[in-house]
Amino acid sequence: MLSRFCPILRHNSLRSAVAREMSRAALYHHARLLQPHFLRSSPRTSLVTTTKRLDVSSSLSTSAFSSMFRRRFHALRISGGGGHWKLPKPAGRVFAERREYRKMRKRAPKKKQELELSVSICIEEQLPDDLEIQNIAEMLRLNVPLAMKLAFDELKDSKFKTRETDIEDVGGFETVELSVMLCNDEFICKLNKEWRGEDHATDVLSMSQHVPELKLPVLMMGDIVISVETAARQAAERGQTLLDEIRILVIHGLLHLLGFDHEISDEAEKEMEEEEELLLETLGWKGKGLIQSAYDIEEAAKPQPEKSDDRKKGDGLRFYRPKFSYIFCDMDGTLLNSKSQISEANAKALKEATLRGLKVVIATGKSRPGAIRILKTADLAGRDGIVSESSPGVFVQGLLVYGRHGKEVYRGNLDRDVCRETCLYSLEHGIPLIAFCQDRCLTLFDHPLVDSLHTIYNEPKAEIISSIDQLIAEADIQKVIFMDTTEGVSSVIRPYWSEATGDRANVVQAQSDMLEIVPPGTSKGNGVKMLLNHLGVSADEVIDEANLIFGQIMAIGDGENDIEMLELASWGVALSNGAEKTKAVANVIGVSNDEDGVADAIYRYAF
Repeated sequence: MLSRFCPILRHNSLRSAVAREMSRAALYHHARLLQPHFLRSSPRTSLVTTTKRLDVSSSLSTSAFSSMFRRRFHALRISGGGGHWKLPKPAGRVFAERREYRKMRKRAPKKKQELELSVSICIEEQLPDDLEIQNIAEMLRLNVPLAMKLAFDELKDSKFKTRETDIEDVGGFETVELSVMLCNDEFICKLNKEWRGEDHATDVLSMSQHVPELKLPVLMMGDIVISVETAARQAAERGQTLLDEIRILVIHGLLHLLGFDHEISDEAEKEMEEEEELLLETLGWKGKGLIQSAYDIEEAAKPQPEKSDDRKKGDGLRFYRPKFSYIFCDMDGTLLNSKSQISEANAKALKEATLRGLKVVIATGKSRPGAIRILKTADLAGRDGIVSESSPGVFVQGLLVYGRHGKEVYRGNLDRDVCRETCLYSLEHGIPLIAFCQDRCLTLFDHPLVDSLHTIYNEPKAEIISSIDQLIAEADIQKVIFMDTTEGVSSVIRPYWSEATGDRANVVQAQSDMLEIVPPGTSKGNGVKMLLNHLGVSADEVIDEANLIFGQIMAIGDGENDIEMLELASWGVALSNGAEKTKAVANVIGVSNDEDGVADAIYRYAF
């Protein structure tokens, strides 16, 4: 359950004679010296400023002078997060206290005075360089002044019983300044911890800069800081756009700066909720106010004891921090469905993951040409895909490992005597056999099952070799596969070869109608381990401050040949269609390969 109530903290107002006598220019200079580095010198911080000058009689105008030298902090929702950014301490001490009421000193009204509104829209440098964020920032440049004007109009002759009235007679000022910053969870978590003592991310912080005792001609309202990551998650939960959610957060933050506080009493909460809804409705912005949305979430949660769907949405993955560096993914029975095809959902999830910085590596029993051929149909092969002749990968059950630039890192070959024996068995019993020789497939006779390896499983078309001696002399053989009925494999072929190979080879079964003979000690896990050593990557997992698992590797598989790979990974996902032995070693069991299991695992666990 997301928290709806947070304490209000403030630091002492400036009360010295020097401060009271400060000129406006001097105060600007002093305040700007206190601005943290992310607002003054960040190379990627984008600053969009709008300044308008309007007649007070029609109200409004807005832009912001942005400093983190503040008095109050308000937050409604929380989520996990962390950060390493250092924020300078405020000039006064920060402490919690109950809100008190004080009288506003009346300022002499000025006729036809123009009010300058100055609003700064800032983008923190750690946010993705994302077109949607840029568009939202530009939209806020137009929207925030309108919201300010309407909010100021609502203060005229208002009869709010709970609002603190430090800001009331806006017409007594020459300029009103406000900033809105868009940031990530890590950034706002650091602010929350430094200024409020709460070590978590939140959706919005309102940080007031107004000091009524100074009697300045400029109303420095302060800063509204919004986490785009948290806003994206909340937007997905409520079925609305990210812009809609950020607009709601702007209204909530603006009302806090104007003295509303839903935290002090039920009456205050009701007044602020009604004002939120009124502003949103008058502006024509979609969505409910933040307070009402919190109630809706509580009510929706009560009658639903079953576990909620915690998958992230594909379109919002860019606002989530990846929990892993690499995803190692099996193909047959995992990435591919029961028709040996890759679904649109799986393809989209893999593309989203790579766009957000995750490195997806194929770890399969297939040959590299076979993997490239099938992934090419989903636009996942080639230079910008997840598999190519110049990218890392683990193939043929870990017997062929390719590293940086697609260069061979390891090759394991089957004992020649075992190869000869399997070929003799194939001819004597009429059971088709395919020998995998790097990028080639060889066989001794034509057979429909041999053709299916190419037409269904997309392996290279098998070349028919006229004799056993010629086949063995043709090239180094990494593995051989017997193809038969499921019953024939389980009741005849597997028992025979499990005994016949002894310690010279191992038998592996990835598909129910195939039996593979491979060198001893062969496994995808060993292949993945060799690739990681080549890349200088550790497979160790890390537990963060929120007890979430982070690490280098997430692995997804289904067959017995995936067991070692899942055991090696920080987080292993076995699909529900997989072997029982495989599911027994996995961290979690996902949905089946016919239910887009890979996409589900990525959206649910990788971010």
